[in-house]
Amino acid sequence: MYDYAYYREVFRGQTLPFAYLDLNLLEQNIDQIRSNAGSKLVRLASKSLRSIAVLRRILEAAECFQGLMCFTAREAVYLASQGFDDLLIGYPAWHEDDIAAVAQAVAAGSHITFMIDSLAHIEQVERVACRQQVRLPLCLDLDMAQDLPGLHFGVWRSSLRTTEQVRPLLEHIAASTHVWLDGVMGYEAQIAGVGDQYPGQAAKNLLVRFLKQRSMQAILERRAAIIELIKSYAIQLRFVNGGGTGSLLRTREDPTVTEITVGSGFYAPALFDNYRDFRYRPAAGFAIEIVRRPQQHIFTCLGGGYVASGTASFDKLPQPYLPMGARLEAMEGAGEVQTPIRYAGSEALHCGDPIFLRHSKAGELCERFSHLLLVADGKVVDKVPTYRGDGQCFL
Repeated sequence: MYDYAYYREVFRGQTLPFAYLDLNLLEQNIDQIRSNAGSKLVRLASKSLRSIAVLRRILEAAECFQGLMCFTAREAVYLASQGFDDLLIGYPAWHEDDIAAVAQAVAAGSHITFMIDSLAHIEQVERVACRQQVRLPLCLDLDMAQDLPGLHFGVWRSSLRTTEQVRPLLEHIAASTHVWLDGVMGYEAQIAGVGDQYPGQAAKNLLVRFLKQRSMQAILERRAAIIELIKSYAIQLRFVNGGGTGSLLRTREDPTVTEITVGSGFYAPALFDNYRDFRYRPAAGFAIEIVRRPQQHIFTCLGGGYVASGTASFDKLPQPYLPMGARLEAMEGAGEVQTPIRYAGSEALHCGDPIFLRHSKAGELCERFSHLLLVADGKVVDKVPTYRGDGQCFL
């Protein structure tokens, strides 16, 4: 693992704040993800990467990396314009202008698949497809959550859980001249997105592991039943998508799944430190500049309040990474214009020095920076734009 002195020297002279991606660590994560995927293909989650250059680098790294899962229709159209293909929109698109933009890209030769989980979604896509005189591919989004007494274990996502709920959608698609069923997706959020090895939370960790194991069995049965139903309609699916970074080792064991979506594992943000099954290398981070020293052991930095989405909890704050011994002040956290860092390490710190932090999530970091500094073998080797640097903002 590279230490504070290494990164301070690598970035000497760079204007702060900045975001970076360590290519040596990224390569290690790529290799581990490729190994962990087993025989499955890996679809890249663009929301976790948000840089054209990084997406291309990973797709070119191994044959198992194929296709992208986008987070909006407009993003999919933009990526298609940049030469990417096999684009799955991970969430339903509703606005007719967005659907029309995708329809036009499909008519021009791109393969972009819409996510749906209701008849209303299908009918909305059909209306636009009819006007645009094009057939559009669809993906059924299956709900993988599990309801337990007093607990909804998972996320509120799709309305499709049973074969009887799926059947009318299959019949409608089969009768349509403007859409067809391209694939099926089921995201195991309660496994992929929930850590089970938090420090000092042994009882909770054991409970989460138990719930994950119980939930995975229900997921296997639910997905298998729906896939069998789809086969009974003589529909040939191009893909069955599942999983995420946090469930890769479990989802790969599902024989119905052909591909697994992975995004965060490539950057390895701080939230993914809290999983028992794996540990990726902290490849992406950012640096903020010390500008004050209000007390001997407190160094106040400019900016830093890059807070992740989700529940408003401490684990959504960026975490001090280097130097070792740095931590946030509990009463202030990470601030819009200043972030005090309490430091109990051995490095001599001064105004102008960087404090390196890791974002709680992966791609959201790129919404705060226009570029990523690429580091390899002790030096900055390139500077590549994020979506923001390309002048794009999708969500």
